[in-house]
Amino acid sequence: MRQFLDFEKPVAELESKIEELRRMTSPGEINIADEVARLSAKADSQLKTLYAKLTPWQKTLVARHVERPKAAAVIAALITDFTPLAGDRAFADDAAIIGGMGRFRDQAVMVIGTEQGTDTETRIKHNFGSARPEGYRKARRLMELAGRFNLPILTFVDTKGAYPGIDAEARGQAEAIARGIEACLSVPVPLVATIIGEGGSGGAIALAAGNAVLMFEHAIYSVISPEGCASILWRDAAQAPVAAEAMRITAQDLKKLGLIDEIVPEPMGGAHREPEQALATLGDAIAHALGPLQGLTPESLKAKRREKFLAMGKLGL
Repeated sequence: MRQFLDFEKPVAELESKIEELRRMTSPGEINIADEVARLSAKADSQLKTLYAKLTPWQKTLVARHVERPKAAAVIAALITDFTPLAGDRAFADDAAIIGGMGRFRDQAVMVIGTEQGTDTETRIKHNFGSARPEGYRKARRLMELAGRFNLPILTFVDTKGAYPGIDAEARGQAEAIARGIEACLSVPVPLVATIIGEGGSGGAIALAAGNAVLMFEHAIYSVISPEGCASILWRDAAQAPVAAEAMRITAQDLKKLGLIDEIVPEPMGGAHREPEQALATLGDAIAHALGPLQGLTPESLKAKRREKFLAMGKLGL
């Protein structure tokens, strides 16, 4: 059963009526196809109207939708012959970051993503997508391995941020994130990063400092969550919608600011409504971004990547 967000209540009511009418239909009963078609058209129109004017906070809710495709689903849809790799070769394997080698449209690649999980069991297993230091060290290890074997890197970011626990801090969380960003900027191969849901804090940047940064239409990308920002500035997490508006966290704002390169369109109503269509569109966008990078030398790739991110500090934000 589809889960609706609060602002989708008008659509939910219409789709509930449609489902009720369909259940009522049986052989010998009056044909209600015309009424179902009328309500379906009205629901589609209502959905289109709602999603044409989403606020930043509403986009945050869409980015967090429980049915939205997660990194594992993206990898399963876009990558063939995927071979997962585990561990940072120092402490442990962190399930919040998944990765390995596979093929993207018949080309060998290295894939890395932050996985939030899809139900209670998998969310706990993947620590809700919040990685510990060993997760970022695993990501760095895989990036270095990709550089050694000349494999383009595809990353899929969906995290509220790095895990803030005492144990993570004790094992060098800040250093691990910094080294992750350094690895992104230093690898001698193309790196295409995609924000598929939430891109939160340094935990996102550690996987997203790529030659090309793509972002789903209703994803968010920010230095801190709206709730975290509201708690700091107003000491009230309930001010999160105000914070989301001020922080300019949407794909549309970030594209205008030059902080991402391309917005990947989502099906009407969000990627969770038509995940197969959303992921097919994402695959095309990745192929389009990766193509021009293939012919560049390692030195050029690294130089362009560093110039890209250094230039962000000159925007006067």
